[in-house]
Amino acid sequence: MKEAGLNMYLYEHANIREQSSWVHRDNPVEATEKAKELVKMAVAKVRLLKPVQTAFIDVNQRTLVVGGGAAGMTNALSLAEQGYAVTLVEKTDGLGGRATEMRYSLKGEDIPAFIAKLKSDVENNPLVDVVLNAQVEDVAGYLGNYRTILAKDDGSKLEVEHGAVIIATGADPMEPTEYLYGSNGAVITQSALEQQLADKGLGGAKTVVMINCVGSREPEKPYCSRVCCTHAIKNALKIKELDPDANVVILYRDIRTYGFKEEYYTEARRKGVIFIRYSADEKPIVVGNGSKVTVTVTDHVLKQPIKIDADILALANGIQPRPDTEKLSQLFKVPLNADGFFLEAHMKLRPVDFAADGLYLCGLAHGPKNLSETIAQANAASIRAVTLLSKGRLESLGITAELDEDLCKGCGICVSACAYGARVYDERSGKALVREVLCQGCGACVAACPSGATQQKGFEKEQLLAMMDAALG
Repeated sequence: MKEAGLNMYLYEHANIREQSSWVHRDNPVEATEKAKELVKMAVAKVRLLKPVQTAFIDVNQRTLVVGGGAAGMTNALSLAEQGYAVTLVEKTDGLGGRATEMRYSLKGEDIPAFIAKLKSDVENNPLVDVVLNAQVEDVAGYLGNYRTILAKDDGSKLEVEHGAVIIATGADPMEPTEYLYGSNGAVITQSALEQQLADKGLGGAKTVVMINCVGSREPEKPYCSRVCCTHAIKNALKIKELDPDANVVILYRDIRTYGFKEEYYTEARRKGVIFIRYSADEKPIVVGNGSKVTVTVTDHVLKQPIKIDADILALANGIQPRPDTEKLSQLFKVPLNADGFFLEAHMKLRPVDFAADGLYLCGLAHGPKNLSETIAQANAASIRAVTLLSKGRLESLGITAELDEDLCKGCGICVSACAYGARVYDERSGKALVREVLCQGCGACVAACPSGATQQKGFEKEQLLAMMDAALG
């Protein structure tokens, strides 16, 4: 018996034992007859097996990293330090992304110095090609051999050949539309407050009110932006550091300083920061008061309205997907979740992979997260990409789809049915082809093919019919 046939027979025999074991204990005679029937079916199928051939393709060991923020730079630098070439594309005229708006971390680290060093390391690494003022215009190819067209702002085009893709496009802050933002100078965002505290301090302000969950956890944006509570407490502690006598009041719906960040919430309470809870049904009311604002909030314990005259009102606005996320999703054929962020293959088992091999994600493009989580995820994505790049070439599965060109009508149904990009339409021949190295052997295209031109190796129609005949005979 040929090796392929022997392996398939052993596989079928294992199924036979599994299917008959449950009845063996209670009815050994019935189990024996069942086993004989299954053996006949397996033998009938094995007699028609054909040798399985695997295909190989070479892997281009360059990686395209889309997005030049903290996640993209960290990922590119990690890949380069492992010896792999990287093309880092950024749509703006400089690297850094949203991290350039940060001045200090919760622990007091110097964020601008960190980003400046990261940027310098990336720009000075010979394996990293930085392309600024450019966006992804078109994507072709497949796992290990992509060809991406980058459109630059000056109208020129650049073609990049690469084997893997990292999506690190970041996200945008939500623009507040309430609480007099934009019409009163005393109302600013938490990011603006952070920059003010780092540059010129409080500027004589004695009372600072902060409102959390501005834009997030609303019907239009039902998700939590995760970083807002931490951001508010970080700035509150900074205010208390600059002026211990300053009044800081945080109006919140729920405090979500998860993990060890809970310690900073406790520290803020100890230093005199006042926390007042409000509900979504009774949001704070803000009215202008000259150069100040008056904030009215109903205390959930006292059931009484409280008025606070604030020199500064800081809004903890949330995080939302970038406008071009949908376009990139279609170009790279990767999914988005219900909130509009890129969706990983599995939250726990493949947290930085897309469902399709060779595509990875990290940073705010995946969802709201703080800087330390972004850096950790960027390094994880680089390691996952290296597991592909280090192979040099890829081998296909033995059991893949195959095409009978004489029967193929070129309808393209199998192409739309394939979730892995393994079926493509060849316009020159008018036939649908199989990229064996991408085929996962799921059989979706076989079931979808109306002309019977597509068969699954190891599970061809003649084999299945032979099994049925053996069972009926």
